[in-house]
Amino acid sequence: MNRENKKRSFEKGYYKTHASHEIFTCKVCGREVIPDGAGTSHRNHCSNCLNSLHVDVEPGDRASDCGGIMEPVSVWVRKNGEWAIIHRCKRCGAFSSNRVAADDNPMKLMSIAMKPLTTPPFPLERIREMTDLMGGEGRME
Repeated sequence: MNRENKKRSFEKGYYKTHASHEIFTCKVCGREVIPDGAGTSHRNHCSNCLNSLHVDVEPGDRASDCGGIMEPVSVWVRKNGEWAIIHRCKRCGAFSSNRVAADDNPMKLMSIAMKPLTTPPFPLERIREMTDLMGGEGRME
């Protein structure tokens, strides 16, 4: 069964309390995603490219009619030290947070985590000038 049919096949909220052991093909990279090895019974994103589909309003409810691609835009660390991925829907702009799975692509996770440092909202050449304006010496030693 593919992800599009889940909403019609089960009662509202079914996936909040029941594990999903279904294999699906990623709509972005085309890889087959297998839930085994994820470390969770609720696989909801591709382990390779980390993209997902906008199928839920609340986790597991399959109540969203959007169906857009949820792209990974950031990561954050929960109180217990566990990482989570922030997804943004390309169609409607909705945000969601999903736990990182054990088999997620570590290089993709690190590239998402490092993006703000590698592409700051100002030219790196202006760091000395900005530090001087804040009353610092402008040296990085």
